[in-house]
Amino acid sequence: MKKLTGFLVLIFVFITGSLIAQNSKNSVIDINVSSQCNMCKERLEKMLAFEKGVVNSNLDVETHTLKVTYKPTKTTPEAIKKAISLTGYDADDVAADAKAYAKLPDCCKKKADRKDPNAVEKH
Repeated sequence: MKKLTGFLVLIFVFITGSLIAQNSKNSVIDINVSSQCNMCKERLEKMLAFEKGVVNSNLDVETHTLKVTYKPTKTTPEAIKKAISLTGYDADDVAADAKAYAKLPDCCKKKADRKDPNAVEKH
């Protein structure tokens, strides 16, 4: 019985160690995006949830900073920024795709591009 218990403990330690090692291989990048509201937050985080190699993302709407945890063996910061651009948002030095930006709701566009620059988020 002691051998079986010892064996199970050894397996548990091995599996736990493997999981920790896998998590330590993730990288984190902060990207300045042209988000405006909570609708932008939902849109960006949802899109990145389906992006290959992205583990997690969180947008701070007030600072326009998108923190992305990703697997460098599966994607790159450039690919992540390109995906953000194709969603309609600027990502650091990568400009938003014009067609995607045009499809954004008015509240998600930059104030200078809104039909009513004083309008606030209504959702």
